Amino acid sequence: EVARQAGLPLRLLEVGAAGGLILRWDQYRYQAGREGWGDCDSPVRITGVFDGEHPRFDLRANIVERRGCDARPIDPGTEEGRLTLQSYVWPDQVERFRQLAAAIDVARRVPAHLDQGNAPDWLETALAEVVPGVATVVYHAIVWQYLSNIDRARFERTMALAGKAATHNQPLAWLRFEPADNVAEVRLQLWPGGKNRLLARSGFHGKPVQWLKHEN
Repeated sequence: EVARQAGLPLRLLEVGAAGGLILRWDQYRYQAGREGWGDCDSPVRITGVFDGEHPRFDLRANIVERRGCDARPIDPGTEEGRLTLQSYVWPDQVERFRQLAAAIDVARRVPAHLDQGNAPDWLETALAEVVPGVATVVYHAIVWQYLSNIDRARFERTMALAGKAATHNQPLAWLRFEPADNVAEVRLQLWPGGKNRLLARSGFHGKPVQWLKHEN
């Protein structure tokens, strides 16, 4: 959606990235009926998750940078990292184990830089870098509840200040997948303008996804 609206390459900045698997989202295959998006040969195949509508599949996303931070980042390229990531999956969820193994394989061949650090500190430093000609996408998934009130306020101030400086040649997006009552919401705020849109609702583990094509 950011690539569609901005029409620019994407710079990815993920907060609470863990092993950085979501920093490789463009390397996965998404399928909705006979339509699909992403690498047809990807070992990670996400199918049967959309409940009706789905995002636009008729575009490409060009990723020029993948960076993330975490209080305790995990290196999926190591055996310890692989075992740590697997330890968070319930033992009877065979399909999730298979998807995780495939995502780790992708991570080992697609580089992404992960830093250890506090979220607002890292974000301030990352957004201080001016990168014209790309859309910077700050995003997080089930992270907000783990930040202190002070860190949340700093995070919001940093995004607001960076948003004021955004231009059409250097847009800024804030994408979040966070709890909202008994579902998770996908929200996108895009500067210049700063419009805050509700894009989708879903289960906390990714499905089913209700894509809200016309809801703002």
